[in-house]
Amino acid sequence: MTATLLSMSTQPFALPTDRDMLPSERRAFVRTHRTCVFGYTRRSDGPAMSVVYYVPTEDDHLLIATMSGRAKAAAVERSGKVALCVLDEQWPVGYLQVYCDAVVDRDRSLTVDVMMAVGARMSGAELDPAARPIVERMAEEEDRLLLRCRPYSTFATPPRQPPESGGRLTHWLSGAVAWDAADSHPG
Repeated sequence: MTATLLSMSTQPFALPTDRDMLPSERRAFVRTHRTCVFGYTRRSDGPAMSVVYYVPTEDDHLLIATMSGRAKAAAVERSGKVALCVLDEQWPVGYLQVYCDAVVDRDRSLTVDVMMAVGARMSGAELDPAARPIVERMAEEEDRLLLRCRPYSTFATPPRQPPESGGRLTHWLSGAVAWDAADSHPG
């Protein structure tokens, strides 16, 4: 399955400080950030979590490159459900939980594309195309594949710290919102 990867955002979506995010803002937040905590159920014990880079696509899939032997790939094949906690890069840290259906994608060329895009996100600059053969070898040697995550719901509890609060961190209540929900404005 092919995918058009979104370029790295130079200006990640800034969380509103006076209200919960609208559904369209939740999608913009995910599309313009680059790291998340990847969570999945384990056979025993509590959930497993790891920090990963992800690359969004034009059709709102979130792609994560990993080694085929990692537990993340096995968990996706086992249950097909993951939670991503997308992290804000500003302080105080806000976040958005994104619940996804996930599948393993073994398209090697797309995996290399994603690894190149992750390299750009890690370094803050596009990688020289001359690096592609090196990344291709790495993908082959490490038996890399993609975890293709398709969001279906989000849950936000971003903190706010307005100047009038005297530096106190405050929160508001939020709830689950369908990924494709329309914005509704009070009227």
